[in-house]
Amino acid sequence: MSDLRDFEPWTLPEFFAWQEGQSERFELVGGFPLKMMTGASNRHDLVAVNILAELRNRLRGSPCRPFTADGAVETFPGQIRRPDAGIDCGKADLDAYMAKAPTAVFEVLSPSTRDFDRIRKVEEYKSVSTMRHIVIIEPTLVSLVHVSRTSGDAVWETEMLNGIDQTLDLTGAGIQIPVLEIYAGLFD
Repeated sequence: MSDLRDFEPWTLPEFFAWQEGQSERFELVGGFPLKMMTGASNRHDLVAVNILAELRNRLRGSPCRPFTADGAVETFPGQIRRPDAGIDCGKADLDAYMAKAPTAVFEVLSPSTRDFDRIRKVEEYKSVSTMRHIVIIEPTLVSLVHVSRTSGDAVWETEMLNGIDQTLDLTGAGIQIPVLEIYAGLFD
């Protein structure tokens, strides 16, 4: 019989090789796989789709690309998170599983993970050297929290966007997204 001392934390290559054979998504936390929540509401899903559509349109022709919740961001060595959407401004590697230079991440809040996403994940994302924007989106009302820093600056600033007529300015990726587009189809 084995005990917990027999288990060694997984490396990223071990985790991604194992993940290929799984039907569900996992994050790697502290070197061990953690099953992600499934079954997001249609509201949550529509916000994520709206973000991805806007990112794809606005990043076209730039060196940056959007990625979905299947993409991974290494927040600490041996730890990955899967935001609802993100922007990768690193050299494209179509066979990789992680963003090379994650510049922005978007987390759409869910009832079961809202506090974790708003507090712990934000702190983890801040540790990523290439990260410039962390956007937390409330899907039940028009409310975004935009945490950002300028290139090379260790100071993070927080901005609240609570109006449909406001604009999310993602200077690290050179784009702007009207808040109206993020919530398209929800409050029309």
